[in-house]
Amino acid sequence: MKAVRLHEYGKPPVAEEVPEPSVASPLDVLVEVGGAGLCRTDLDLIEDRWVGMVGTRLPYTLGHENAGWVYDIGSGVTNVAPGDAVILQPLVNCGLCRACRSGNDRHCERSRTPGIDSDGGMAELMLTNAMSVVKIPYTLDPTNIAVLADAGLAAYHAVKSALSFVPPGSCVVVLGGDALAQIGLQCVTALSPYDTVVVDLSDWGKRGGSGAPETAEAERQRIDAVLDLTAGRGAHLVLDFLGTNESGAAALALLRRAGAYFVTGYGAGIELPTNEILQAHLVGRLVGSHQDLDELMGLVAAGKVRTSTSVYRLDGIGDAVASLSAGRVADWVVLSPNVE
Repeated sequence: MKAVRLHEYGKPPVAEEVPEPSVASPLDVLVEVGGAGLCRTDLDLIEDRWVGMVGTRLPYTLGHENAGWVYDIGSGVTNVAPGDAVILQPLVNCGLCRACRSGNDRHCERSRTPGIDSDGGMAELMLTNAMSVVKIPYTLDPTNIAVLADAGLAAYHAVKSALSFVPPGSCVVVLGGDALAQIGLQCVTALSPYDTVVVDLSDWGKRGGSGAPETAEAERQRIDAVLDLTAGRGAHLVLDFLGTNESGAAALALLRRAGAYFVTGYGAGIELPTNEILQAHLVGRLVGSHQDLDELMGLVAAGKVRTSTSVYRLDGIGDAVASLSAGRVADWVVLSPNVE
């Protein structure tokens, strides 16, 4: 079968022929891939920016945001059958450790993350297990919703967790203007009646020819506008989908006393004075659970969360990486074996 493989850090991955995986244990599920998302995390993996964080042995197959159809199952699998359309929770969990048994499966003691630390879904077939597959309604196309397996799941999990921190009538601020923040905003709208303000930080940190920040005045105006809406008290909840120095500073400027700051994006360190930490709830959120993904698919099926994708063939991986790296695509990028 064809798969997108990374052979050397700093070099583009390539599409090549590899042996097909097969069911080997009772809980194995073999999936015919419909789509695999390509995101900034993949670019970081290709450039080895996660040095020391994952123990990947090269070469391996990329793709940590995956959806498709069940192709084959092990003898112990009862939750799906061949032909079912599924989306894959990005972590392959054991289901038996303390974290899994307590419903905290995203912190499984023996988990692996296909596409990051083992072979992923940028291929015609992908091997996973029964714990990781979530059936999706027949109305959904696995190719179009694959990116929700990680990016969408992380946004939904953060929003769902964060909303429990705020009372009715709260002001919720979404930081970021990219596709991830847009999913987060849709989740807030779908799950709550709160007044929501979007502060677009996607251009923060960009500089003009003089070397001075072009957006300094606009940044201050955005923060002041939110403070005006809340009579100077600030937001009850700030959801940060960027995770940069600038977004961290903006969050503190926007947050009211005893407010909640949730960060799920990453990209830089966030410096926080200890006196600010003592006066707010500061929380980080990673991925999401099997239940979260199931609930998110319900919102997608109901038309409350939508995505827009640019689909590339597997052997178009070079063009896909170049387009994403250069910022030439405004929507999500998907690799699919089914593109003509």
